[in-house]
Amino acid sequence: MESRSLGSTGLVVSRLGLGMAALGRPGYINLHHGQDLGHESSEAAMEHRAHLVLDTAWNTGIRYFDVARSYGRGEEFLGSWIRSRSISRSTVTVGSKWGYTYTADWKIQAQSHEIKSHTLSTLQKQWRESLLWLDGRVDLYQIHSVTMESGVLDNQSVLDELGRLKSKGTHIGLSLSGLDQTATLRKAMSLNLDGLRLFETVQATWNLLEPSVGPALSEAHAAGLGVIVKEALANGRLSSRNPDPAFAPKLAILQREAARFDSSVDAVALAACLVQPFVDVVLSGAVTKEHLLSNVRSCFLNLDREAMRRLAALAEPAQSYWATRKYLRWN
Repeated sequence: MESRSLGSTGLVVSRLGLGMAALGRPGYINLHHGQDLGHESSEAAMEHRAHLVLDTAWNTGIRYFDVARSYGRGEEFLGSWIRSRSISRSTVTVGSKWGYTYTADWKIQAQSHEIKSHTLSTLQKQWRESLLWLDGRVDLYQIHSVTMESGVLDNQSVLDELGRLKSKGTHIGLSLSGLDQTATLRKAMSLNLDGLRLFETVQATWNLLEPSVGPALSEAHAAGLGVIVKEALANGRLSSRNPDPAFAPKLAILQREAARFDSSVDAVALAACLVQPFVDVVLSGAVTKEHLLSNVRSCFLNLDREAMRRLAALAEPAQSYWATRKYLRWN
């Protein structure tokens, strides 16, 4: 699998990365997540599953792994896999995130699954926890799900602490969410400490249904920021398993392109992200090795201009996309 530098950070990443959001906890909002897990959702079973998927990722050339404090035991599972496989630090790049606390207590139906807090005390506490679970292997530390409403980009104590971590050698980034991804990214790019831009990477939602942040990501990439794409399959909506009758015409477009390239629907959707010139890494959120292997096929597809023109018809208004995502059920 092809590798490249993550923006100007000097970190080496594979074009496809593995996100652990659905591997570190039994409940998640991906379509059919419960079906993928079956009845094997104990902590031991989930760790075993995570290790199997991580093994598959490693064997296919994936070298970027993305976790967060709120991903249940995701950091712990990744850390135990790295230790048990004797993976040397120089061969992988690990990114984690702070700002959400996991609150579901390993339940699938919970009053709340995670609570957001972008305070200095949360940053300091979760940084220590991330270092513990990952044995100090945190190459990139990102603010989780920054929005204009969260106010974290105006919190000077947090920004100063991130600057301190950066001065000690940790690369600093942010992930975005919601309708204001573009405005939030542009504000983040304007923040400087001691004359240098604070944020070195951005992780954003860009997919065939929701491409609105594309121009801002192009600006960020041109300025030297590393760009990581998350939710490339729109939490499973951009797959053959989407049962929504209203999605059927768009699914038909994806299926025609998949047939044309002798591939799978998910691989086509991921390849549409990989072909964007501003993208360094696209995250797979697979929870089975079969799904991951299907995702990896995207790295060998070279979608042409005609394919991208037809796939552009899948885009929907950003307001509609985020409204739908808001009501996806934890399962």
